[in-house]
Amino acid sequence: MHPALVKSFGGLSLKTYIRHFLFSLIFPAIFLFAWSHSSSPMPLLMAMFMAISSLLYPYSRFVYESVIGYVLGENVFFVNAILMLITKYMTMAICWGFAIFIAPVGLLYFYFTAHKRASR
Repeated sequence: MHPALVKSFGGLSLKTYIRHFLFSLIFPAIFLFAWSHSSSPMPLLMAMFMAISSLLYPYSRFVYESVIGYVLGENVFFVNAILMLITKYMTMAICWGFAIFIAPVGLLYFYFTAHKRASR
């Protein structure tokens, strides 16, 4: 595999990638369930979008968690559990839906941090 791909896509641990990838499968499951009750077939572009979004979701989620971690720091908030679950689901949906645009930021971060570590 090309070294740039290894530097970028190898940034997340396999455990973290698999965990986030499994959570990302919630959204294609919802779409596939809805489409199974439709009379029209799913367009190929939609299937490709769902596959790419699911594969890139872990990197998108990494970017989101990094930004939120930077903004909030070590602060802890105590909120209603239902509100927190709804918020969590919405942020997951946003990260999944925009993974094609958000994930490249995380991949670039992994590439440059791996490049820095290799040059030391």
